[in-house]
Amino acid sequence: MTPAARLSTRRLALLLGGLAMFGPFSIDTIFPAFPSIGVQLGADPVAMQQTISVYLIAYALMSIVHGPLSDAVGRRRVILGGLLVFAAASAGCALSRDLPTLLAFRALQGLSSGVGLIVGRAVIRDVLQGHDAQRLMSQVSMIFGIAPAIAPVIGGWILGWSRWPMIFWFLVVFALVLVAAAWLVLPETHPPASRLPLVPRSLLRDYAAIFVNPRFQRLAAAAAFNFSALFLYIASAPVFVLELLRLRGRHLDQTQFAWFFVPTIGGMILGAFVSGRAAGRLGGDRLVRIGFAASGIAMLYDVIYNIVVPVPSVPWALVPMSLHAFGIALVFPVLTLAILDMYPRQRGSASSLQAFTSLVMNALVAGVLSPLISHHVRWLAYAASAMTLVAFGFWQWEVAVSRRNGFRCDGADLPPT
Repeated sequence: MTPAARLSTRRLALLLGGLAMFGPFSIDTIFPAFPSIGVQLGADPVAMQQTISVYLIAYALMSIVHGPLSDAVGRRRVILGGLLVFAAASAGCALSRDLPTLLAFRALQGLSSGVGLIVGRAVIRDVLQGHDAQRLMSQVSMIFGIAPAIAPVIGGWILGWSRWPMIFWFLVVFALVLVAAAWLVLPETHPPASRLPLVPRSLLRDYAAIFVNPRFQRLAAAAAFNFSALFLYIASAPVFVLELLRLRGRHLDQTQFAWFFVPTIGGMILGAFVSGRAAGRLGGDRLVRIGFAASGIAMLYDVIYNIVVPVPSVPWALVPMSLHAFGIALVFPVLTLAILDMYPRQRGSASSLQAFTSLVMNALVAGVLSPLISHHVRWLAYAASAMTLVAFGFWQWEVAVSRRNGFRCDGADLPPT
């Protein structure tokens, strides 16, 4: 690869990583503001939790449209349009004066914010193949992983000198910066000759064909359950950090979310780095095994620690989150590329349906499971461990089926569907 090509790949990784970041920014920057938003809008903690679940439900519903729309009209147009809608929705959140209005604009944020992550995956597979695609996916994951670590810190800083609407004005500025960057840097990677018409009946038929594919179900479920084990703690962060964690015997405050997010996302960034370096050296199936082993050890530690220690404290209570995030970062690129390679002419649709599967799971975790158990550290550990075990079960199922059919379970030698 020439230096110019390497520079282009680096620029593309930075842009796609930035595009993927504004989804986590939408969730995590407002965590420190939950108490102040609740007081001003008259919302209790359970009602405030719905600002996450409404966002995720809208994200999930629209995720099944982003990919096929980019298959039909091109990746660049969809990304630019989504960013502009997101900027407008963030401005609406900043101007909200009651909870229903805030929830409505949070839903609009969710409808638009999936373009960066979902369409970005299709862009990666448009321009690169095999191990090069895995390396770029890992680089994007490293950049993307920074967002949940710095977002609540930024939110806390903003609250230190202004009020909560300024957090949403920050998101407006961030989205407009990405609009300018995408306009200047992002090429159209899906040419007209490769595009598919956006016909609702055909779209539904294609989605049905992908969704009922047992291999897609196994891979998508393994990825969704594995990440949801970590997302349970992320969705519970306002309670877990402010009410449950202790530092030298004291509660953490709204400026100390970094204690939770920095080690967690540090593990994810390290895992993404290792995944990129391992591309072409270790097989995808071996990377997945190593990743699940790391996650299994993390969950075992989490359960034992919370049984032995009744009051979780920094930093020991955060070790399992960091190690589990490391494991996820090894597993996720392999599973995602295997799904995309199953449908080379419908990568946008495949990416959308995988995202939809994961987002529905995350919405249920944030809107149903987290409010029920977030005040109980042992139940958080039990639930996260159970989801990790289910994810590993789906992967083992895929391994068994692939070996029976004579294919590698990471899909490297599987003919496209």
